[in-house]
Amino acid sequence: MTTHKKDYYELLGVPKNANEDDIKKSFRRLAFKYHPDRNKDEDAEEKFKEINEAHQVLSDSDKRARYDQFGHAGVSGNSQASGGGNSGFSDIFDSFFGGSGSSNSARSKNSPSRGSDLQYTMSIDFEEAIFGTEKEFEINRIESCSKCRGAKNEPGSKVANCSHCNGVGQIKQAQRSVFGQFVQVSDCNPCEGSGKTFEKLCTKCRGQGREKKYRKLAVTIPPGIEEDTQIRLTGEGSHGGNGGPAGDLYVAFRISEHDYFVRDGINIKSDININLAQASLGSVILISTIEGDRELDIPSGTQSGQVFRLRGIGVAQLRGSRRGDHLVAVNVKIPKDLTSEQKDLLEKLDHTFAEENSGGKENLFNKFKKPFAQ
Repeated sequence: MTTHKKDYYELLGVPKNANEDDIKKSFRRLAFKYHPDRNKDEDAEEKFKEINEAHQVLSDSDKRARYDQFGHAGVSGNSQASGGGNSGFSDIFDSFFGGSGSSNSARSKNSPSRGSDLQYTMSIDFEEAIFGTEKEFEINRIESCSKCRGAKNEPGSKVANCSHCNGVGQIKQAQRSVFGQFVQVSDCNPCEGSGKTFEKLCTKCRGQGREKKYRKLAVTIPPGIEEDTQIRLTGEGSHGGNGGPAGDLYVAFRISEHDYFVRDGINIKSDININLAQASLGSVILISTIEGDRELDIPSGTQSGQVFRLRGIGVAQLRGSRRGDHLVAVNVKIPKDLTSEQKDLLEKLDHTFAEENSGGKENLFNKFKKPFAQ
């Protein structure tokens, strides 16, 4: 014989356009009324299961949409209200009080915990960032106590399980409410959640099991490191508690500026000054690079601001095999103070330029002279 299921909206006494708050308020009122611990009527348990099932469907937007479209067939198998008289209690308690009677709702203080990550900022020179290096540095981190090795007791003294919590570190207390019985879990006060009692605490760490300590470490810096790059040293952060793993250490870099080199990605830039004669006639000059002095061929007619590229002597690509270039920008310097000989030479040079220019002007004037004369 097929049992006809009641309409969920009718069970909760709300209209089909009821909002979530209306559904929750109605369910809560009816749950108090029909909970088997409060209501001893023969049909109370069945009514409680029905309104719990209705609430589970109508409080879930997806299930409610399927129910509105297909009725009970759309949510068959989704109900969790089948079972004994207190069925569905955990869901009810979660909905209104943010937790259930589960024993894993609290974490014991004697559980292993991972140590915290640390960051260290290291200052390095321009050349160290370009070529790479290995550097030592010192950090202050939390480590296992050097005396008790994290055991928290004075070496040689006795350690026993706490008799109050039987070494668990937590106390479970059963409480009853109108919804039924639930279990509250909290840290054990006598052992402060450690689960142990100590005959004598470690005199160095005072029972903490850990201490702050300066530690000297080394890091290998690859060629081409940049300021926005960090190197992770796995397991070199603060030590974990109760045998938990250590955190990681992240090394960041602050790179000092060079006196005359400027880094641009994997390229290096620099400026050189040449005089008027070198720019006009051409010359071979000696320039500084990160790999020592190199000759640079300045062709005749070089203009101020012109850039020359020395390939393959820039910065190594951090994640790749390519190496950048050295870019040299030329500044043609005009002298402010001249000797008499230099002035004479420049005046003669200027005279030759003037003749070339005047010839051009004269030709231009002759071209237009007749029309203007008329």
